[in-house]
Amino acid sequence: MRRAEEREFGIAARPSHLSLQRWLYGELREAILAGRLSPGSRLPASRDFARQHGVSRGVVLIVFAQLTAEGYLIGRVGKGTFVSEALPLKSASSQTPERKASPNLLSRRGRLLAQSPFPIHNRPKTARPFRPHQPDIDAFPLKVWNRIAARRSGLLQRQQLQSGDARGFGPLRQAIADHLRYSMRVSCDAEQVMMLGSAQQGLDLCARLLLDPGDEVWVEDPGYMGARDIFAAAGAKVVAVPVDAEGADVSVGVQRAPRARLAYVTPAHQTPLGMSMALERRLALLRWSRAANAVVIEDDYDGEYRYTGRPLAPLKSLDEDDRVIYAGTFSKLLFPSLRLAYLVVPDRLADAFAAALSLSSRHQSLLPQIVLHEFIAEGHFARHLREMRILYGERARQMEKFAASRLSGLLTLPRIATGLDASALLPNDADDRRVAAALLQGGIEARAISEYRLSEPAPSGLVLGFAAFGNVAMEEGVARVAEILERLKRGVGDDDP
Repeated sequence: MRRAEEREFGIAARPSHLSLQRWLYGELREAILAGRLSPGSRLPASRDFARQHGVSRGVVLIVFAQLTAEGYLIGRVGKGTFVSEALPLKSASSQTPERKASPNLLSRRGRLLAQSPFPIHNRPKTARPFRPHQPDIDAFPLKVWNRIAARRSGLLQRQQLQSGDARGFGPLRQAIADHLRYSMRVSCDAEQVMMLGSAQQGLDLCARLLLDPGDEVWVEDPGYMGARDIFAAAGAKVVAVPVDAEGADVSVGVQRAPRARLAYVTPAHQTPLGMSMALERRLALLRWSRAANAVVIEDDYDGEYRYTGRPLAPLKSLDEDDRVIYAGTFSKLLFPSLRLAYLVVPDRLADAFAAALSLSSRHQSLLPQIVLHEFIAEGHFARHLREMRILYGERARQMEKFAASRLSGLLTLPRIATGLDASALLPNDADDRRVAAALLQGGIEARAISEYRLSEPAPSGLVLGFAAFGNVAMEEGVARVAEILERLKRGVGDDDP
């Protein structure tokens, strides 16, 4: 058997905008899927591989470990690392119709889950302006992270190879509780913190633990479709609560479903419109939850990035009756592929959530949690947040500047106060889905606000991510948006030259 290093398997040069880890992972995975690395072939030793491609051994070890965890590679003690022989070489997007699930084999919940609003295949690996919900991964201190990862990989204790606590790595949960207490004014202890693979997993867990079929759930409208679809798949009756300049209108929720079991809100940075929920609305929501014996899920997905004024305290910090579940994620604060999120649950629900995690997923992968804990404990997390608040704040002002100079009369961009995205408004008669499709055809990513709509009227507009893009990419992107919007305004078709 020829070794992989003796063959040309087509690793392309690294583009300047990609980190070493992302580049190497993507190239190796593509080489395996395309068959340039054949099943059963042996890869070079990590030291040799690192030397050949001009990267550190730590980067190679992390990439090998990720590909092994995903089933692309197999490590054999004393022999080396091999391409899995059981791996299908066709990508999932090339499946034949016969391999797709037949609707009559799926349950009602299965059919709803199969209608995922999120991309599964064929999404460009590199974010293009103005893909929403993206942090700037090039600004992430990858060398620091890799140094910690390499150190911790070499210092794993044998007891850490056993199954861990279903709630997650204890020191990390304590570090999160400390951060929330001192930085966000959320009082909790480590026993209430549940580590997850994603915030989406947390919503699914909440739905299964807190809802019976037919129960009513408040959701913001327009609002995050990933939440409402999870609740609908659980058999709940999703109740639309309209959003205005002060956030979700609690009084309408009370009128429509006074005995709802659950309410889901994004008070720090409403998805997709971007406003913060007013203090009186927050207090009214808590009063209702107490009277209705309901639970509130507060999704604070990027609320730590605030650029103007002083942020309002999280809903959880006002929660004297302990009815709020606080959901946070590191995919927006650090990097998307980390896949670590958490819930802070009421003390009286902590045991039930821990037991459900033990049953459904046992525990999350330990090593990323250990690395994240040290990243926090050594002060890198707090430093990164401070630096990103400055960087993203500057980019928010630049986005406003470019929009004012190039998009006047075409699109209105309100002042950006929080988060990674901006909500831009189109003329009322504009079809925002058609606009988003035309932009995508022209190389610009955006999301139509109407996609977030359930039943309430919603403004015509676009969600534009700005945080991941530097001034040059942002200015060029805005110019391209202006060009496409001008064409649409003149009535030129999307496919016309």
